Order: sequence, then structure tokens, then C-alpha cells
Amino acid sequence: MSPVIQGIITIIIGVGGCVGYFYFANLLVDRVIFPQRDIAAGTTGMRRTIGRIGLGILLLLLLLVMFAGSLPDALAQIPAAIGSALAAFVSILLSAAEALSFGVEWLGMLLSLAVYLVLFVVVVGGLITLIGFAITAPGTATTGDNINRANQMRPWLFLFPAMFALGLYLMYPVVGSFIRSLYDRAGTDYVGLGNYVRLFNNPDFRTAFFNNILWALVVPAMATFMGLVIAQLTDRLRWGNIAKSLVFMPMAISFVGASLIWKFVYAQDPDIGIINAIRQFFGAEEGIDPLQIPFWNNFLLMAILIWIQTGFAMVILSAALRGIPEETVEAAIIDGANPFQVFFKIKVPQIMGTIVVVWTTITILVLKVFDIVYTMTGGNFGTEILPSFMMDFMFRDDGQATAVAFVIMVVVLPVMIWNIVQARKEMR
Repeated sequence: MSPVIQGIITIIIGVGGCVGYFYFANLLVDRVIFPQRDIAAGTTGMRRTIGRIGLGILLLLLLLVMFAGSLPDALAQIPAAIGSALAAFVSILLSAAEALSFGVEWLGMLLSLAVYLVLFVVVVGGLITLIGFAITAPGTATTGDNINRANQMRPWLFLFPAMFALGLYLMYPVVGSFIRSLYDRAGTDYVGLGNYVRLFNNPDFRTAFFNNILWALVVPAMATFMGLVIAQLTDRLRWGNIAKSLVFMPMAISFVGASLIWKFVYAQDPDIGIINAIRQFFGAEEGIDPLQIPFWNNFLLMAILIWIQTGFAMVILSAALRGIPEETVEAAIIDGANPFQVFFKIKVPQIMGTIVVVWTTITILVLKVFDIVYTMTGGNFGTEILPSFMMDFMFRDDGQATAVAFVIMVVVLPVMIWNIVQARKEMR
């Protein structure tokens, strides 16, 4: 099939699926879950019971799959039997189409699509129905009550696809990773918190954790400070926009690309590396590898991320500085404030919320950084951080690797929550 036709079909199916979902979901709410008529108290009670029992069974099955790894044999045979029956049905139709000289390939694709569509409608429609029944209020439901409840449920219908996708691709892997971290290397024997105990007793893990804290303290502070200073200075220059473009340019470079650039800066050959060229100018005879100097090599790696993120901080803070009312600045100047006092005592306090958001955003990035360390040193010479430490176990001990991944998530989560809270305050 032509790629153009495939693209057109994909767009049609995607758009048509979204429109069809919203149409039939609203139809289901208005006609089945909360019909525009009076419902007797006995019927509402039965609906609540059916909905809650159904959701309880689904939750139990989900827990069985997540913790036991599979369904009981009797339940596991049900999807297999349904799949076999559907496959046999499609096979019969394809055989008939082949006998009648129809396009078997096209018919097979359409039949498969129809089967998946029917299954999707049944599963999603059944889930929405169970949720609607479960939240039905006890007692007699009048027509007005049903209309109000349908309107209250309608926004959740629009949010459901996004919530389902987030739950499937974010929450399920998080829970699954935590469960996997409770098992041994092969994933067969339950070891509880043994992987976490081994981690915290490992000196390399403590070094990686310390380095991550060091990164989280230095990089956001320096990037935010330099971005703020550059934003203030470039706003006063006639060619400030050109300067901002140059400072922002590293943001367009990938971490790996930036690391390769800075490898030349730190090169041991004085004809290539700037550091050794300066040492040679002042009389040093032999070049050194700066990335092999313990402890200080961490700061040399941090300089790369500061170089990249300063442009991000500058753009956000420049917009915030331009949003400061001119009246406050003029009043401070009239009262005799010098430029430093105007900047640090008048401007900075008014954009402190934006500074905190920029700081925490860079902090979240720092806690997940991996490319720079892996490209520059591979985690050697005391530059190990948690993501690179996790890579050491990735393909040989899944239990340890998932434990490190969960530790990283626990470290990042408070900063992320703080960032969301500050962003909401800024919006208000």
C-alpha cells in the first residue's frame, strides 16, 4: 500500500475515532447511564450495585495482573477463547472472499479494523457505563437530576482518553517498575527491599547520589543567575536581541552534540584544548586531562549543562523583567535607588515566582541528565550519577536497575510537585 494512502487512512481513522468516541460516549450517557426520565429508587440501587461490583472485579483483575504477573488459568482462557472465535470468523469470511475473487488483503484489513473497533467500543462503553452506574446517587432520580449528573460527567468523557493514555504509559510502568525492583536479578525470587539495601550499601551508589545532589545545587543556581544577569544586561543594549540569540543558540544543540564540542575544549592536546593551551602559555610542559581530576571534573561537566540552560533561563526571565510595571522602577529611582538596588530590591522580588519556576524546571532536568556524563566520561573518574549508575545494571540486573530508577523518580517527584504549585501561583 502506498505510504500516502496509509497516511490518509491513519488520519481518517484517528479523526473519525475521536469524533465517534465523543459522539457515542455522550449518547451512552444521555440514553443509558442518565436517561432523561425518572428512575425509581430500586433501579438506581441496582445500578449502583452493578457498577461497584463491576469496578471491583476489574480492579481485582488489574491487581492480579500487576502483582501475580498473570490471570488465573480459568480467567486467562476467556480472552484466548474470544480471540480464537474472532480469528475463525475472520478466516471464514476471508475464505469466502477469496472464492468470490474479492480483494482478500483489503477485506482482511477492514475486517481486522472492524473487530478491533467493536472490541474498543465494548470495552470503553462498558467501563464508562460501570463508572456511571457506580456514581449514581441513591433514591429516586428525576429527569432534572439525570440531566445535571450527565452534565457533570460530560467533561470527564473528554478527559478520559488522555487520562487512559497517561495511566497506561506512565502510571502502569511506574507501578510495574516498583514491583520489579522487589525481585531478584532474574525476576523469579521475591527479595523485598533487598535491592534497595544493596544500593545504599554500595559506595558507588553513594558517590552517584552525592554527585546528583551536587549537580542539583550548582547547575540550576548558576544557569538561573547567569540567565537573569544576561536578561537584564541585554535589555539595555541596542544589539541586545543579537546577544540573546547567541546565548540561546546552545539550546538548539543536543546534549551529545554539546558534549562533543566541549570535549575539544577539555582536550589534552594544547593545540586543541583551551585549558591546556592556557597552561602551556604560562609555562606548563605537559598537558593534563581535566576530566580525570577527581571532584573538580564534575564541575567541568556541569559547565556544559549551564552553557546550554542559560539561554532557557534568559528567555523566560527576560519576558518576566519586561512585565514589571515601570511605575515601581521610576518610583525607586526618584527615591534615590542606584541601579543595583533597583535590580535586586525592586525587580528581582517582583519576578521571584518566575525565578523559582525556572530554577525548579532546570533542577528536574538536572536530576535526569545522562547524556553529558555518559558521553564525556562514561561515569568514570568519580563522575558517576544516578542515571549512568542505573545503566551499569540495565542489561545484567533488572532488579537493581529498576530500584535505581525508582530512587530517581522519588528524588524528582517533590521538585516536580513544587514546580507545579509555583506555576499555578504564577497563573493566578
